[in-house]
Amino acid sequence: MDPTTTPRHPNRFRMGVGAADPVPSSSPGFGTPARPLRLARVNAPPTKTSILPILLPPATLRPVAFRTFTRKHNLTISSSALQTLAVFIGKNCGSGWREEGLAEKALDEVAKAWKRAGGGVIVEEGKGASLKTILQTLESSMSGGRVVVGKATVPDGSGRLSSLGMEATGRTRDASGKEGSLTTRPGETEEDDSKLSLHPRHWLKVIDATDLPRLTYNVDKKYFETHKSKPTLFPPPSHKTALFRDRYNLVYQRLLRNESFQSSLGVAGMPSLQRSSSNLGVQQSYKLTPIANLLGRSGTSHLLLGLLSISPTGDLSLVDLTGTVVLDLSHARMIPEDGAWFAPGMIVLVDGIYEEEEMVQGSMLGGNHGVGGAIGGHFVGVSICGPPCERRDISLGTGTRQGAGDVSSSGGFGWVDFLGTGSERAQGARMRRIQEKSLRATTAAAAAAAAAASSAESIDLSPARLKVAILSEVHLDNMKTLDALRKVFSTYNDLALCDRPESFLLIGNFVQTPIINGGGRAGSIEYKEFFDSLALVLSDFPALLQHSTFVFVPGDNDPWASSFSAGAATTIPRQPIPELFTSRIRRAFATANSENDISQSTEPPGEAIWTSNPTRLSWFGPTHEIAVFRDDLSGRLRRTAITTQLAAEHDEDETNAEPHDNIMQDAPDSPSNDDPVDLDQANGSKPALNGPSSTTNAAATTSAAMARKLVKTILDQGTMSPFPLHVRPVLWDHASAVQLYPLPTAVVLADAEAAPFCMTYEGCHVMNPGRMLAPGDVSMVKWIEYDVLRNRGRVKEERF
Repeated sequence: MDPTTTPRHPNRFRMGVGAADPVPSSSPGFGTPARPLRLARVNAPPTKTSILPILLPPATLRPVAFRTFTRKHNLTISSSALQTLAVFIGKNCGSGWREEGLAEKALDEVAKAWKRAGGGVIVEEGKGASLKTILQTLESSMSGGRVVVGKATVPDGSGRLSSLGMEATGRTRDASGKEGSLTTRPGETEEDDSKLSLHPRHWLKVIDATDLPRLTYNVDKKYFETHKSKPTLFPPPSHKTALFRDRYNLVYQRLLRNESFQSSLGVAGMPSLQRSSSNLGVQQSYKLTPIANLLGRSGTSHLLLGLLSISPTGDLSLVDLTGTVVLDLSHARMIPEDGAWFAPGMIVLVDGIYEEEEMVQGSMLGGNHGVGGAIGGHFVGVSICGPPCERRDISLGTGTRQGAGDVSSSGGFGWVDFLGTGSERAQGARMRRIQEKSLRATTAAAAAAAAAASSAESIDLSPARLKVAILSEVHLDNMKTLDALRKVFSTYNDLALCDRPESFLLIGNFVQTPIINGGGRAGSIEYKEFFDSLALVLSDFPALLQHSTFVFVPGDNDPWASSFSAGAATTIPRQPIPELFTSRIRRAFATANSENDISQSTEPPGEAIWTSNPTRLSWFGPTHEIAVFRDDLSGRLRRTAITTQLAAEHDEDETNAEPHDNIMQDAPDSPSNDDPVDLDQANGSKPALNGPSSTTNAAATTSAAMARKLVKTILDQGTMSPFPLHVRPVLWDHASAVQLYPLPTAVVLADAEAAPFCMTYEGCHVMNPGRMLAPGDVSMVKWIEYDVLRNRGRVKEERF
């Protein structure tokens, strides 16, 4: 064959869809080779399609954004974020944003990226994630208005794999082009979790009151916001008003979420606080009336929600955001009977009849607002009660689960970080997974240690338990207290490592009298010597110092607040005890840890932490939260509580009645009245008072009733200090530190004037360790042992 002759390739000249090569052979004059050149990279991805940008108004994009962010992802978009998204969609999706569904797909990727970045429930710049960064990353992964799998262009010119693009399809391709599942991010998460310390004490965090996020409830957005101003001890007077306004708004929104205040079609509102027994099968709802709306409605029944206060004229008044009205509770009935205290400074529900004043000197006094928004006339109360409490899972929206098993936070505040450790929605599932791994590792380590010690083939150990020993009124100026502490420490020191408490909570007052007041330098030296004596006792138990965390909470008699208060109620939250007095205890912990070889162990060293009052303890992030507050709440409530004529008559009748007639009926989860020391039946402890005498039974009944009364009053109010500021001063800029919303998993109310008890109310376990040394029997030490996992406490006692 002539080399200059072009070979015939009839199949290659055929053009169309089935052509093998789109380039035909040419004449020999152009030197066309026998095998024509193929197009390079026939399967190369298409070039990026250009999009003609449009001007998209935010109002036009709002329905699509609402459907994607709110309904699908439980997120809320701020106005500024909606404007930013409208510019982004108009630029990258063009005119096909609606017809082709480009906007909805792009917004869905933005919502997923926002959640992965740890953003809050409100999508706005600077709230947990950067919206601008997310949009920049997403824009580099888009082609033709769609998110594609590929490399994203970064400012430095390098290429990196776009996680947004890969997660958009959920699939990826390997080097051979085979499609497979995307497992990079889950694998990285599991690897990161495996690198973390699995010792339970590593996940214990003591949160000072001044370190808690300063949150306020926004009525318009129906969400919690963080204060933008820095806290100060000398804030403007408006912050004082905001303190009570925030407390009212918090209770009001909680009340409206209650099913009893949610009206339904065809059901009339019921003004009475008690439901009629004849209409049990019909859903009834209550309707609140603002105080300002009482004008001109004399002789009508209403249900009011307001703050109890004392007016400048000395009258008891009810205040809400619209006005003030004088209360007449002389014939009111408390609900439940003798079941809670009602004192000025509390928010209550009052059902009654408004009576307007008659015309005097040609003017209707009830028709105009007086000083401070007070309206004329008075409100005759028929019944009074506190606002209903709300369980923690309902507040966080974790009571229901989705089909995939994920916790749903719709309708709650699951995205709000109340402690600074992460929100329930963002960190709850991960922390529960870490907790499970930690407990398994602890149980396995304890089984291995027990097997090595006993040389047994197999040892069956119970699952690991996280325990906290709680002691209150640790008076170090009493030598009996040091002997009692030695007895408690020796009791736990003799136990196995897995049975010892992970933490010891020591609560003041650490002295019986405020010796700093007027003592000068001598008082300070004496106070330091008391803690030096405690350091000597702790040094005798190095095993506890090496494997436990000691937390110290001050009282009103401790420095420096007692230097000017002489032991009276100080301003809360108050600072921890200064390091000046605790240096010897820190040295004892350092010495004990130096003797323990923990180089090959993941267990953190033992430590002593001095914190504020009140304070919070967090285990595994938002999974377990313990609120601690040292205050004589029961005594202050008895002194300031109001009473009614019916209540006084009821007390006189109870004085002449038998002891068993004074039992208050409570909810099904209320404790038994037979044990005044440990009121929870689930913990299985034995009563401390034995004997069938009527005096013992009467004391048990009184202690149980007082415990119920205290717990219901505090938790219903949602704050640890439901008093006016002149009774219990609160720093205005740190008022959120004393709130109990949402309810913690456990609350420690260290009240020296109340008997020790453990009680569960609406899923929240409330404990009071009382006095460590009882006034009548100084040879008996009492404390509480709290099981974190079971959320149950038990009052323990030992003789020394």
